[in-house]
Amino acid sequence: MQTVSMQSNREVAAVNEFIYSVYNWMAVGLALTGFVAYFVANSETMMGIIFGNKLIFYGLIFAELGLVFTLAARIEKLQRSTAVAMYILYAILNGATLSTIFMLYSRSTITSTFFICSGTFIVCSAYGMLTKRDLTSMGSFLFMGLVGIIIASVVNMFVQSSQMSMMISYIGVLVFVGLTVYDTQKLKHLAHSQGANGKGAIMGALTLYLDFINLFLMMLRIFGGGRD
Repeated sequence: MQTVSMQSNREVAAVNEFIYSVYNWMAVGLALTGFVAYFVANSETMMGIIFGNKLIFYGLIFAELGLVFTLAARIEKLQRSTAVAMYILYAILNGATLSTIFMLYSRSTITSTFFICSGTFIVCSAYGMLTKRDLTSMGSFLFMGLVGIIIASVVNMFVQSSQMSMMISYIGVLVFVGLTVYDTQKLKHLAHSQGANGKGAIMGALTLYLDFINLFLMMLRIFGGGRD
């Protein structure tokens, strides 16, 4: 009986270690992104380099996409150190490209939206972690919603409709709120199956990082006005 209890305690400890690792890496990624975005936004030289040359800007965008797809497709084959380096590089590049928000919105709006997003994310993530309801069926529905947002956003690049943009943002908030809950529950199941697997923690951190960033951007479009 004591042996079973000790094994159960080790399993619980491994699961907790995995989850803490995921959220710690997510926090590291968000901190890096925020720092780099602020630094670039306050450097005329960096702004000129990144946004003064479309080749560099789009090169950064494609580099970000390449890092995400590589991590998602090859996470099992990558060394842990490589996965960590790619995740950190992605957070840095994303911060550089997201620095434009400081040109589009006031700092007070960015700050208040960040706290609103953080509170929403915490509540949704806690629900996903604690709920006994199986959310697997939500996956395909949320994926279709995400695809719809991407298609509508591409179309709106040509249409330039403020009403469509706002509608996309409201739908986007609902989709990424759902994805936060869904991905957190997946994270909990992954923790039970993988324990303190380092590469799994990096992938989990990237998933929640993307949920947070996209939720933040959708909320910023809704709450944001011009610069003060």
